[in-house]
Amino acid sequence: MTSTISDESVVASAAAGKPVKAYKAPRYARKNAQPGTSKKKSTWLTVIMGIGVIYSLLPLFWLFVSSTKTQAELLNSFGLWFSGPFAFFDNIAATLTYDDGVFVRWFLNTLLYVVVGAGGATFLATLGGYGLAKFNFPGKKAVFAVVIGAVAIPGTALAVPTFLMFSQMGLTNTPWAIILPSLISPFGLYLIWTYALDAVPTEVLEAARMDGAGEFRTFFTISLKLLAPGLVTVLLFTVVATWNNYFLPLIMLSEPTWYPLTVGLNQWNAQASTAGGDPIYNLVITGSLLTIIPIIIAFLFLQRFWQSGLAAGSVKA
Repeated sequence: MTSTISDESVVASAAAGKPVKAYKAPRYARKNAQPGTSKKKSTWLTVIMGIGVIYSLLPLFWLFVSSTKTQAELLNSFGLWFSGPFAFFDNIAATLTYDDGVFVRWFLNTLLYVVVGAGGATFLATLGGYGLAKFNFPGKKAVFAVVIGAVAIPGTALAVPTFLMFSQMGLTNTPWAIILPSLISPFGLYLIWTYALDAVPTEVLEAARMDGAGEFRTFFTISLKLLAPGLVTVLLFTVVATWNNYFLPLIMLSEPTWYPLTVGLNQWNAQASTAGGDPIYNLVITGSLLTIIPIIIAFLFLQRFWQSGLAAGSVKA
């Protein structure tokens, strides 16, 4: 606005034969335009971001470097650099075949718990959050209070009561002891609830109802696509929580054939402290590296849904 008014004044003065005065920028504009200020801020931001990147990637680098060492080199060399023969592929082969390939069984168990538990939790949270956001019914405020209270309760506080209840039902030492608690995600329900309030316009739902579409058809053909970024967010939260779940399987399962990777690798790590145990730290580290690879792949594959959701929300109709 300021530059437009100044240009018109200059043209009018020139047409009237009056001397044209040089336009002076406002004081705040000259202050903001001082060289060096933005550069200093960006330098500090770059330093902070660099420290954050190093802090995040250094454990992964140590994990990869350690997985390339033999058992002897792992204990007698500098942890953050390579040493001795490159035993990465040998360690992978030994990890997959140790104890009759029990690592592969643990991997499949974890995959089962994630697909059924985390997938089911995401689906139930999407259904519940969408219903609470777009439908009115008696007791809705009470449900909201219960959900908020459930979010505030840590999962470890419910592990022992869940174990006692499942032991009475005869479900301990079975996959259901891990899958059923994983189906409940109060935080996922709350996240979808708040996201659906703005992501799914009520006018779109009313137009679909006027065209004769039922509620289930509207949900699966229209609302689910609009909820995709929030759904992927909840899916990743539940997948990571189920994949890294340790305490619940530890108290629920006593049969090693049903262990997930977290409990199984900890059992391998504890072998060195038992009488006559065989230390296999190189296999524990290699197994840990193999464990995080699926999570990294999931993040890289699903991030495009976040980007598409942000781009769709930035376009004004």
